[in-house]
Amino acid sequence: MNGLNMNEVSTMEKRERIRLERIEGDRNRIEETNSLIVWFDTAGLSTPNDGEGMLERIVNLEYTGAVLYPDNVATLAPVLPARMLKVYSIQQLEDLERLRSMPQAGQEFIVASMNASVLEKAATQGFKTCYRAYVDDGASLHQSIQEGVHHAYLMVRFRDPTNIPLELVIASLQATRTVLIKEINSPQDVDDAIVTLGVMEVGAEGVMFSPRSHEVLSQFVSRLANLNRAQVKIESSTIVRSVPIGMGYRSCIDTSTLFSPTEGMLVGSTSQGGLLCCPEVFFLPYMELRPFRVNAGAVHSYVYNFGNRTDYMSELRAGSPVMLVDRSGNARRAAVGRMKTEVRPLRLIEAEFQSGERINTIMQDDWHVRIFSDDAKPLNITELRPGDKVLGHVAKPGRHVGIKVDEHIIES
Repeated sequence: MNGLNMNEVSTMEKRERIRLERIEGDRNRIEETNSLIVWFDTAGLSTPNDGEGMLERIVNLEYTGAVLYPDNVATLAPVLPARMLKVYSIQQLEDLERLRSMPQAGQEFIVASMNASVLEKAATQGFKTCYRAYVDDGASLHQSIQEGVHHAYLMVRFRDPTNIPLELVIASLQATRTVLIKEINSPQDVDDAIVTLGVMEVGAEGVMFSPRSHEVLSQFVSRLANLNRAQVKIESSTIVRSVPIGMGYRSCIDTSTLFSPTEGMLVGSTSQGGLLCCPEVFFLPYMELRPFRVNAGAVHSYVYNFGNRTDYMSELRAGSPVMLVDRSGNARRAAVGRMKTEVRPLRLIEAEFQSGERINTIMQDDWHVRIFSDDAKPLNITELRPGDKVLGHVAKPGRHVGIKVDEHIIES
C-alpha cells in the first residue's frame, strides 16, 4: 500500500468519492441554470490542483469565464473548456507581448486591465477588452463609467457595501453594449453575489465570485439555480382577429438550449402582454425539427424576460439572455445563439383575456408558424379563427428601455 495503512486508504477513498459526487451533482445542476455571466478569479492559484481542486469543480459548473494572470495563464488556460471565456488580467504592455508569444496565443482571450493604455494597445491587436475599476468615491465612479463604455466589458469592485454606486453604473450603461461585471469582494459573501444579479430588477449582467471553499461554492450554485427560475402567470385568451397585413421583417430566435414540448416564448406588440409562441419541436411534413428555435415575430415585438423586463426583438444578439416559459408559467433562462431576420409575409393576431385586456402579436404568415392553444397544443396561425383559445400573459402597460414604469400609457 506504499506505506499507507488501511485507515488512510479508507480516508482517501472517501475523499475521492465525495469529489466525484460533487462533480456529478454539479453537472446535473448546470442543466437547471442559465446563461448569466459568472467569472472566477484564479489569483493565487498556480496549478489546477491548487485550492482543494476548486478549479476542477468550476469548469463543470455554469461559470462562464475565468480571470487568469501572467503567472498562471500558461498552466491554467489549457484546462479551461472552450465554452469558458479566458480573461487575461495584466497591468503592463510586456505582459501583453508575453501572451502573443505563448502557445495559447491562438485561443481567444479577453484582455483586462486598470491601465487604459494597455487596453488601447490590446484593442489594436484585435483583442476584446475589459476595463477593471475600483470605486471608492464619486470621482472614481464617474471615471469607471467614462472609461468602461469604450470596452466590451466593465468589471468593477466597490469599496463600500451599498448598491447605490452599482445602480448608477447600471443606469449609465443601459444604452450601451458594455457588459457589466461586479467583482465580489469577499469569497464568502454569497448574499452579495446573488443580490447583485437582481439590483433594480435588472442587475449587473454578471459577477466575479470566487469561493475558496467547497461549502460556499455549493451554497452559491444552489441559490443561483433558484434565482434563475421564476413563475409567470399564464392565462387562456380568446382570438378576436387574425388577418394578413403584408410584408415585413420577422426574426427567428435560435437559442443555445432545447425546448420541451410545453415551453415557448412570450411575444407581443405592446407592453400589455404577449402570446406563448411555440418552438419548432412539433412534426412538420416539409422540414426538419429545430427544437432550439422559436419563429418569434416581427422585429418591433417585445420578448418578455426576467425581472419584469422586455427586450425588443431587434435588440437581441448572440449571447443575450431570454426567458423560456412553459404552459404552467414555469420560466427558465437561456441564451440566444443566433438571430435570423428575413422579409416575410406577416399576420396580425389579436386576443382578448377574461379581464377584457386585449393584446396583439405579429408573426410570419405561414402555416408552419404556431402558438399554443389553451391545452398546450400547437395551433397553425393561418388556421386561427375568432373564438379559438390560446395561452398568453397579461402585463401592466408602460415600459421605458424595457423596464416597467408606473405611468399612464395607451398602446394599440
